[in-house]
Amino acid sequence: MPLALLALAVGAFGIGTTEFVVMGLLPDIAGDYGVSIPTAGLLVTGYALGVVIGAPLLTILGNKVSRKRMLMLLMGLFVAGNILSAVAPSFGVMVTGRVIASLAHGSFFGIGSVVAAGLVAPDKKAGAIATMFTGLTVANIVGVPLGTFIGQAVGWRTTFAVVAALGVLGLLGIARLVPAMPRPEGTHLRRELTAFRNPQVLLAMAMTVLGFGGVFAAITYIAPMMTEVAGYSDGAVTWLLVLFGVGMFLGNLIGGRYADRALMSLLYTALGGLAVVLALFTVLAHQKILAAVAILLVGALGFATVPPLQKRVLDQAHGAPTLASAVNIGAFNLGNALAAWLGGLVIAAGFGYTAPNWVGALLAAAALGLALWSAALERRAPATSEALGSGPVSTEPAGPTDDAAGSARAAGSEAATRAPARR
Repeated sequence: MPLALLALAVGAFGIGTTEFVVMGLLPDIAGDYGVSIPTAGLLVTGYALGVVIGAPLLTILGNKVSRKRMLMLLMGLFVAGNILSAVAPSFGVMVTGRVIASLAHGSFFGIGSVVAAGLVAPDKKAGAIATMFTGLTVANIVGVPLGTFIGQAVGWRTTFAVVAALGVLGLLGIARLVPAMPRPEGTHLRRELTAFRNPQVLLAMAMTVLGFGGVFAAITYIAPMMTEVAGYSDGAVTWLLVLFGVGMFLGNLIGGRYADRALMSLLYTALGGLAVVLALFTVLAHQKILAAVAILLVGALGFATVPPLQKRVLDQAHGAPTLASAVNIGAFNLGNALAAWLGGLVIAAGFGYTAPNWVGALLAAAALGLALWSAALERRAPATSEALGSGPVSTEPAGPTDDAAGSARAAGSEAATRAPARR
């Protein structure tokens, strides 16, 4: 494994910790600022929307900067946002700090995905992306529970100070281990934007929004759900988050392993299973052991979709992957924001703390429907071209491609067999 992947994973660890740790601290933060739980959920929504905005914006602004330097600048912005969160005197300032930190998120994972894919052989690209995202999953096993414990024992402000220190560590790791990778020649904004003309890119991003949104509908409100419904103590939330992180880690491994072999089949299985588990979670949340099992499965099934969805976007936007990759990271967080908002609405409407699970089940089922539709369009494309006598349709641009452009041409058996439809 290239050491650069380790550096990217370290940065992902810090980002993953700050993204998810707020969920375990939601009641503490709400109590300190004197706001309701649904209002405190805006810390999740605000972070997610910041990722949605920051992903394309900072990727475009960094278009003329080397990828290594851009990754370092993004980590610096992340550190600044977490420091502001740690010292925020009011809830509004706290939200601002969260948004500042989140601006770095999408571009870091988007650019990092392209860098990771360019460091390995074509048939190992999904595995390399999964390795970088391992930092995010390990954050949920170690960083988030530890941050929750620190926040409950010492104060949530200390948690965000520690997260800022993690960001500094990530910055140093990138500076030391990621090789200098100058901006590829021929990379222009207009060319990057052409990727969004491909309906399959847009469908993949819509799957991302709905599928991962299903996870966040439930997990955003995991603390009140487990303490008020399942009957767990406040301290047990830390270990439940560990369980969720273990599920994410396992799902990421499965997704990284099989996305290079059977990408769409993996998506069908993960999204369908996620919809079923979330629907059952509404009932299972009333029993401690079954609730814990459901949390593990939600993490595993939800994160099993991340490598295949990210790889599918890279495959479909193979001539101009950087902006599309970053926007897809924003799509994950758009789903997070949508789900957190919808979950807060159903709780505020009096349907109880388990109601967001139904929201998540519907979102995941919708994502499965889009996956089936995308595959149907893909199968139809070569048949249409053959009937017209024109052969497979190709949207691959002429001339030099990006250093990750080969991901669609040699990214495993499934990508090879479906290449005519994808191009």
